Amino acid sequence: MKSKVLVIDDDRSVLTLLSQYLANAGYQVSQAENGLEGLRLLYQEQPDVIVLDLMMPRLDGWVTLSRIRELTDVPVLILSAKGEELDKLRGFRLGADDYVTKPFSFAELEARLQAILSRSARRPGEKRPDMLRWGDLEVNLKAHLVTRGGQALDLSPTEFRLLTYLMEHAGEVVSAEELVVRVWGQEYAGDVGYIRRYIWHLRQKIEPDPAHPQYLFNERGVGYRFGMPQSPYTF
Repeated sequence: MKSKVLVIDDDRSVLTLLSQYLANAGYQVSQAENGLEGLRLLYQEQPDVIVLDLMMPRLDGWVTLSRIRELTDVPVLILSAKGEELDKLRGFRLGADDYVTKPFSFAELEARLQAILSRSARRPGEKRPDMLRWGDLEVNLKAHLVTRGGQALDLSPTEFRLLTYLMEHAGEVVSAEELVVRVWGQEYAGDVGYIRRYIWHLRQKIEPDPAHPQYLFNERGVGYRFGMPQSPYTF
């Protein structure tokens, strides 16, 4: 079946040209010119991935993304002329899965959408435990739920994948390059900036005191480690 893409952008030229390009690439595309219309189509169309502009009238992209995350964990790619580091960090903090700045290449954006959809899909035959636990931190893979001390934590889909991969390799030092490939996909190899941003946001969410981490540690110049070696990690 064709993947469904919802494009939300108030620039009609971008909306039209991008929608045509994605349709020609085999996607089923829905269009919205503002956040309110986008949320309506989210309910109606149930897209597999959303492309979201930030600077829009009536309901801007920041608020729209927050509303989306209150409703669903559907992957969201931000497409915006706002390319400052703080804007990207804000987007990731609100739950974006990727961030592309304008002007952009249609081919690159479509490749990123493919990567997002590939990461979201369950790999056939992949055997994984139902639960991952470390102390009072628990990950329920079937329910896609993370709790600490019994309290649910609000993680984005990409943060969930990152935490899961690190917990599955608890006690090991995992390089930033390996995390990029395993969590984002081979096409992102070398773009380790994603890891630094996501590790920071993930630590803010899972650590009782992010300044004094209990779970997620940096190994300077090497990579990242979840927990201590010889840990009480269980399935």
